[in-house]
Amino acid sequence: MSNPDWIKLTNHGTQIVLAPVGEIAYVQATEFRAALRKAFDLKPSKIVVNLSQVDYMNTPGLATLVEALQISGKVKVALVLCCLNEKVQAIFDIARLNTVFKITPTVEAALA
Repeated sequence: MSNPDWIKLTNHGTQIVLAPVGEIAYVQATEFRAALRKAFDLKPSKIVVNLSQVDYMNTPGLATLVEALQISGKVKVALVLCCLNEKVQAIFDIARLNTVFKITPTVEAALA
């Protein structure tokens, strides 16, 4: 599975961690969506999105994660977000998405 250079994918047994780097704005959202769909195609038990290296996210990035959450419900694969910095956490709080997504402070907590 090949991902863009700015999205790192690692396997942890039956779980996958996707770690995008930089910003997830209009241009990046398409590649991010494709990477998430490829991760779902691998049929993991859980997908963790590590946002520790994401310094900015706008509406298309959020929409991509909401779409991934909808897919996760359909295919019965847990989706967990982790390591949100203050700026990204604020976006989730304002949009009230912090009440919709499972968000953990660390990758370890997300994998547990």
